[in-house]
Amino acid sequence: ADAVGLGLRRALLGPLRAAPAGSFDFLEAAPENWIGVGGALGDGFEALATRHPIVCHGLSLSLGGPSPLDETFLGKLRRFLDRLRSPIYSEHLSACSDMHGQLYDLMPLPFTDAAIAHVATRIRQVQDTLGRRIAVENISYYATLAPRGMPEIDFILEVLDRADCDLLLDINNVVVNATNHGYDAGEFIRALPGQRIAYLHVAGHHDEAPDLKIDTHGAAVSGPVWALLGEAYRVFGPRPTLLERDFNLPPLDELLGELDTVRTHLSRAQRQRHAA
Repeated sequence: ADAVGLGLRRALLGPLRAAPAGSFDFLEAAPENWIGVGGALGDGFEALATRHPIVCHGLSLSLGGPSPLDETFLGKLRRFLDRLRSPIYSEHLSACSDMHGQLYDLMPLPFTDAAIAHVATRIRQVQDTLGRRIAVENISYYATLAPRGMPEIDFILEVLDRADCDLLLDINNVVVNATNHGYDAGEFIRALPGQRIAYLHVAGHHDEAPDLKIDTHGAAVSGPVWALLGEAYRVFGPRPTLLERDFNLPPLDELLGELDTVRTHLSRAQRQRHAA
């Protein structure tokens, strides 16, 4: 429950392999970036996979998209997850393709009953094909596609229930969305079903204006995200937590320093639970 992890990026392959034992507890990899990769990169990945649990976080399924699910890819994905004995597979609660192909961005879904029915059916299909429950991640969004749709929290709760899947709770995305759309981040967290939370993400964002945050994964984790992480631990207890950093990668030591901050929040939450 108190495991801390890092996103596996190609630039970090060497430093992660050389990191002292105990620097991190698990890694997260995007299967699309590693399936079928050979040579030195493939060897480096395999070396890490033999020493550390690797959770997989998908990029391209487009769970909410209109095109049929890619059964060929799902077959490869199942073999990859089984071979790695990956404890968790997650994807985004979004669309990343339209009828013309990949959009290379995560598009929000309209918060409507029709969208819930569509995405829940697809999640169930994926779970059947992979032979495992998956987790879906709450994404950041900047416009609501259905002006008279339901609140985001109701949408997420319905999807989790109808798909019978788990949640990858991205703390940064809650802070971003709460700021941009004017809702209370703590209330949002407290409304979630703790038993469905597979693990947590923390990441940095960019403050464009007092009421506009942009989700970049390219900066250090901010104060509001650390505060909400602490709140999540108070509500749900310690949970595995992954630090995401996709751009402006600092030296590994800096990332490990942020992981130490995660550990500080985890141990504080454990002390508070014992005291209670």
